Amino acid sequence: MIYKSIIRPLLFRFDAEKIHDFTFLALKLLSYFPFLFYFLNKYFKINHPVLRTKLFGIDFPNPVGLAAGLDKNAKLINQFSSLGFGFIEIGTVTPKPQSGNPKKRLFRLLSDEGIINRMGFNNDGIELIASRLKKKGNIIVGGNIGKNKITSIKNAVSDYLISFDYLFDLVDYFAINVSSPNTENLRDLQNKDNLVYLLSSIQKNNQSRKTPKPILLKIAPDLSNDQLLSIIDVVTKTSIDGIIATNTTIQRENLKSSKNITTESGGLSGAPLTNRSTEVIRFLYKFSNGKIPIIGVGGIMNPNDAIEKIKAGASLVQLYSGFVYSGPSLVRQINKTILDFRLNQ
Repeated sequence: MIYKSIIRPLLFRFDAEKIHDFTFLALKLLSYFPFLFYFLNKYFKINHPVLRTKLFGIDFPNPVGLAAGLDKNAKLINQFSSLGFGFIEIGTVTPKPQSGNPKKRLFRLLSDEGIINRMGFNNDGIELIASRLKKKGNIIVGGNIGKNKITSIKNAVSDYLISFDYLFDLVDYFAINVSSPNTENLRDLQNKDNLVYLLSSIQKNNQSRKTPKPILLKIAPDLSNDQLLSIIDVVTKTSIDGIIATNTTIQRENLKSSKNITTESGGLSGAPLTNRSTEVIRFLYKFSNGKIPIIGVGGIMNPNDAIEKIKAGASLVQLYSGFVYSGPSLVRQINKTILDFRLNQ
């Protein structure tokens, strides 16, 4: 309540990306006050055996994760973990550092509880990010990987493999991002032939290891049913481990916010994505006969949204925009609701 009534109105007075940077600085300062970590862990975390979720051979302490895009550079893994997240997905990471698209590139749609971003995979590059991950301890971390802007689609596989090699011993699973709308032509990699080649190449590298890592494909919500069926076929043929559904949308239907904002290019997340991402999860679960594990993400703004995605077929869920609009207490609320849901099944 304090967040929504006092903190959020104050933060939302300022530019979205500047507040993002300010919040990161504030959370970084927690490192200097260990007793605050103790307090946050005590307040936000719910430790209960029923919340533990075994998936991909990983024992998640709870099923609520932080989606990629918030801690792109793996700077605040410990801090976000202390807020109750069961796992943290970093990235999207590219081999070379890149600044992303020109600013202004992050916009709040207050009347819709949405966010438009066209960040463009801004990140510190694989070497620096990998060095930070060496200090992650026992926190479960996913590595979301993509290609550099200057790399052509034809040569994209090499970028993914570079990041895969760097992160292999440092993350618990991989998310292959082919669905961001903010890197030119990236979504072409969702086409069947391109996708089979990409995933087969990564999987070949993966299976050559003594202990392969789980590989998940992150897809767009804007795919047709035929395209989703093709995704199921590709995931099955390449024997990867699961799907993250979904990334941001390029659709702009039924929005209430000013057209000055809604017409900005980029990916839309938050409440406008809630129903569509759940529809995609339900479709994937149904037509894969529940054989492909799914992480549900997209428009989880309250505990009920998370439950709906779980009912649709998601085994784990992730937050981004809901965390921004509802604050850190949302993680605890969702975990408590999932706990009650599981206990009453």
